[in-house]
Amino acid sequence: MDDEPVWDLPVRGDAPGPADPQVLTRLAEVSAATACAKLHAQGIRRTFVCGPRPLAPGLKIAGRIRTLQFMPQREDIASGLGQEYVERHTALWAVLETIEPGDVLVVQAYGSPYTGCFGDMLVRYFRQKGGAGIVVDGRIRDAPRVRETGVPVWATGVTPHYASQAELFPWAYDTPVACGGVLALPGDLLVADDDGPVVVPRRTAPAVIAAAREHEQWERFSRARIEEGGALTDYYPLTAATRAEYERWRDQNQA
Repeated sequence: MDDEPVWDLPVRGDAPGPADPQVLTRLAEVSAATACAKLHAQGIRRTFVCGPRPLAPGLKIAGRIRTLQFMPQREDIASGLGQEYVERHTALWAVLETIEPGDVLVVQAYGSPYTGCFGDMLVRYFRQKGGAGIVVDGRIRDAPRVRETGVPVWATGVTPHYASQAELFPWAYDTPVACGGVLALPGDLLVADDDGPVVVPRRTAPAVIAAAREHEQWERFSRARIEEGGALTDYYPLTAATRAEYERWRDQNQA
């Protein structure tokens, strides 16, 4: 009886269904700032994943969320002794085997400065599986080599530690996670750019995209008018008069 495991690891949830490719294509055209604003207008206020920053500037992703959850170590269940020889039997290795093209891996790591959730080899394997990007509420290691892979990564920083070297252990995947103060569910969508990552609930994505497209159209119009010398109070936001002007401009440019 004493040899029986305290808890069976890794914990696995249900894999999410596929995302609509057309929705992802349209979401990729929406900025993180606009998606966040439109979700707020719908009453969904906690969508900005606070903390992770892009490892390299100028990158943008939109994809289906897959999740990985770290939990505090407890030595009678799991610890980081043995490094990769232990880790390869955990949720960290397991979730990578399930990644499909276009997936975004969202990782709960409590902002730990001592947990290098991913390094060079794992990110390269993620790329080979077709993953779109990684958002980590924690740190990564092997930063120069990870940049070389071209995989878009948002993290709270870098560390020389491997994933289970400090206080956390890869526990579960395809389960709900809290990342940067935001609830992320497997199958939700995520858009991320230099402003940061934003979780887009799957059911709201079409409405967000429709609202975002209109918003970004009138912002392009207003930007052009302001650069031509127009008054900010006339063009941002639009007044009744300038909205009529915008609608004429939109119709002409869609013709």
